[in-house]
Amino acid sequence: MSSPTYRSVAYFANWSIYARQYRPQYLPVQHLTHILYAFANIRDTGEVVLTDSYADVEIHWEKDSWNDTGHNLYGCVKQLYLLKKANRHLKVLLSIGGWTYSPKFAPMAATSASRSTFAATAVKLATDWGFDGLDIDWEYPQSTEEATNYVALLYECRRALDDYGNAFTPTIHFELTVACPASAKNFDNLNIPAMDQYLDFWNLMAYDYAGSWDMLAGHQANLHASRLMPHTTPFNTTDAVNLYLGKGVNPSKLVMGMPLYGRAFEKTEGLGRPYDGVGEGSWEKGVYDFKALPLPGTEVTYDPEVVAAICYGITGEPPNKRKVLVTYDNRDVAVAKANYIRERGLGGAMWWESSSDRQGPESLIRIVTDTLGGPGVLQQRSNCVMCPETQYENLRDHFAQG
Repeated sequence: MSSPTYRSVAYFANWSIYARQYRPQYLPVQHLTHILYAFANIRDTGEVVLTDSYADVEIHWEKDSWNDTGHNLYGCVKQLYLLKKANRHLKVLLSIGGWTYSPKFAPMAATSASRSTFAATAVKLATDWGFDGLDIDWEYPQSTEEATNYVALLYECRRALDDYGNAFTPTIHFELTVACPASAKNFDNLNIPAMDQYLDFWNLMAYDYAGSWDMLAGHQANLHASRLMPHTTPFNTTDAVNLYLGKGVNPSKLVMGMPLYGRAFEKTEGLGRPYDGVGEGSWEKGVYDFKALPLPGTEVTYDPEVVAAICYGITGEPPNKRKVLVTYDNRDVAVAKANYIRERGLGGAMWWESSSDRQGPESLIRIVTDTLGGPGVLQQRSNCVMCPETQYENLRDHFAQG
């Protein structure tokens, strides 16, 4: 019997190149099968458009020439293509929406014309960049009508991707995925069986179970519920996994998301207790990169019952010393979640988002893939590097001149 093959999926956000100083070149591609490039936006007409053309296609890095003639591609997209060219089993999908742009989905998906425009322009943009498909991140449909429209939108995307792929000889399959919710109030609004027929896999957003919107400090990405202190685990991943599988999703198509960040609670006496504020965080209030954790002065505790970790204690220097608790995934959690993926026969792991991880052997991405069995057990499906219709001359030439 052949060994199982897993997907290893990481989001790369185009804003990472600025203050975070994180480039596509830094991605741990030997431990990845998919990169989800975030995010594209949606116009009222349904047209899918860039959110940052400088980051996407303009910025020049060290080996990029300023003397090229013609209309050429640079930026993050060029670097992602070069990664694909050097790693032929690495796929890149264009992710559309996300939390910021998701309000655009409901009105757009409500009409046949705008759904068609969305699909056509999304496929045109992705294939113009040499990408391998689309990732739809609608957070979240709120009614039966919106769920029906979501299915219709996925149908249009699947058809447009197939039409493009069928023009090649031999034909090429371009992938379609979604980022899907892990909380009942959101997945109850989805028509999961109808969606599933159009999808290559589901990226389960198994994080943000607790945060600044709550009254009590709690775990934000726990695998299981707590029997002893249920108020510390308002949601859990196992319930979500069981829901999707119960709706007919094949386990091999369900990819379990994990956070590369922690959520903080300040002035609290611990899990399940009130708090006052969330602090500054690494780049946004109350959110710390994994590579910044545990915070200095805190003690790490791993709970094997729920599969979750916290760091808790007094951190900072006078006059800014304060008691803080951060809920996050550490090495122990990553290993346990990888084993869970294997035991349940799931399709792999996904992370939000790649700039927050450590480099080298302490990378959570690397720890999970190594626990699954190493790069050799990752999915080996060829990407597409042919872009015959692209507007970019150097991409059409596969960057033969660098």
